[in-house]
Amino acid sequence: MTSSVLISVIICTYNPRPDYLIRVLQALDSQTLSKELWELLLIDNASSRILSDEIDLRWHLNSRHIREEQLGLTPARLRGIEEAKSDILVFVDDDNVIDANYLEECLNIFTKYPYLGAIGGSITAETEKPIEEWQKPFLSFLAIRTVSKPIWGNTSVNDQNLPYGAGMCIRREVAIYYKEVVKNDPVRILLDRRGTFLSSGGDTDLAFTSYDCNYGTGIFPSLKLLHLIPNKRLSLEYLLRLRREGGTSGYILDYIRNGRIPNNPNKNLILAFIEQIRLLKLTPLERKMRLASNLALKLALQEIKNIATTTK
Repeated sequence: MTSSVLISVIICTYNPRPDYLIRVLQALDSQTLSKELWELLLIDNASSRILSDEIDLRWHLNSRHIREEQLGLTPARLRGIEEAKSDILVFVDDDNVIDANYLEECLNIFTKYPYLGAIGGSITAETEKPIEEWQKPFLSFLAIRTVSKPIWGNTSVNDQNLPYGAGMCIRREVAIYYKEVVKNDPVRILLDRRGTFLSSGGDTDLAFTSYDCNYGTGIFPSLKLLHLIPNKRLSLEYLLRLRREGGTSGYILDYIRNGRIPNNPNKNLILAFIEQIRLLKLTPLERKMRLASNLALKLALQEIKNIATTTK
């Protein structure tokens, strides 16, 4: 693609928290990469108020407000991909404060590793109050991850080299392929966030598309961002929903991509009995999380059955 713009920064947002979005934009304004080399697309995903009336982007001459009326993170991302002019796309969430050298490092990594199609990095949490001990094991649900060394590959084992959606940098070729495959697939369009629904398979689907295009994926410590997390997202209710709804979309994505149907232990009386024994041995918190995981499996099996029936 012929363009003087090297990177398209895409912010997909739905009813954003104003103070968070201001910090996101301030971090972008402070990038070491010249603004002449990157564009900024703010995708207003059917917010209840028109963001172009409230958010001033004039500090960046190569910026655009874009309204996408179809609710959902995936439709918003598809619109951003369609509108982007560069060969590298960077998805920045409306609560992501990227380091000042983030865009410059993105270019450096893609230049050094031409065989990678999608990359990400370290994500640190900033919370409104100190994180409690019981919450720490569940921070990965909120895409918090410390990357101590570069990890990359052309397959993903235990998601070790798979970038998260927050701050994901992706080659245009991969993004376009993803758009063409997903835009007419009603199941894959529903894999990610829609309003307050917390499914999260779209991030993984987008990253996996690198493999479809014969590229690898990687994570790098030089790519750093701060994830702003409000108190409500650390509540037990929210974390349980995240485990349940995110887990459901994960099973569905595995079925769509690999044809795998997860085992249903409830069909086997012995396995069901063993599961009940395991539940009794867990702490109350562990039991709630386990039950959320079990419900995710149940919901996914129902949805997989529906998909299989409608595609016959």
